[in-house]
Amino acid sequence: MSIAQKAYDLIRGEILTCSLAPGQQIVQARLVEKFGLGMTPIREALLRLAHEGLVQPYPRFGYIVSPVTEEMVRHLYEVRMILETAAVRLAVERASDAQLRQVAESARFTYVYKNHEQYVRFLERNAAFHDSIAVLAGNPRLAEMLGALLDELSRIFHLGLDLRDSAEEMQSEHTDLAAVLLARDADRAGQVVRAQISRSQQRVLEALRRGQEPVNVH
Repeated sequence: MSIAQKAYDLIRGEILTCSLAPGQQIVQARLVEKFGLGMTPIREALLRLAHEGLVQPYPRFGYIVSPVTEEMVRHLYEVRMILETAAVRLAVERASDAQLRQVAESARFTYVYKNHEQYVRFLERNAAFHDSIAVLAGNPRLAEMLGALLDELSRIFHLGLDLRDSAEEMQSEHTDLAAVLLARDADRAGQVVRAQISRSQQRVLEALRRGQEPVNVH
């Protein structure tokens, strides 16, 4: 791995976990000190992240982490609603019983509220859970698109976790979805996943509306 790639991975990880919060100024000298890397790979990484839309350049100011806006949240969740509803319906039709049982077995995971290290692990398992259902839909393009979307939503999910203790609710959402998949009820699976996505969106929007300043979860 090149030094520039290492810098990119580290800074991107800080953004996706909200260690670098939405709207926060990025002080490049602090990143150099924190990661023990030179200024050149840090600058190269920030240029790449700016191209991806995760940071925004400001002349004579440097960079800020791209803010999370209500419009952004609505747009991303609209796409998620379309993709994930299609994925669960196709998974009901195409997955084997054994594969659906594996999804059910992977659904029992949670986190401890205000433990931000657990937030990271929870969201990794959450992405893996939803990715596994998309794979069972039997459409690689759909799985790829949904995986990329969930990756983009990662830092937005972080905003909702600190709002209140929703650990039990979220675990129930996963087990409920797995249960309707096992029952091979495509209509019910679509209804369940749409309701869950709507609740997730409301958590994030509520977190944004609690104040104009970013929600710091680290």
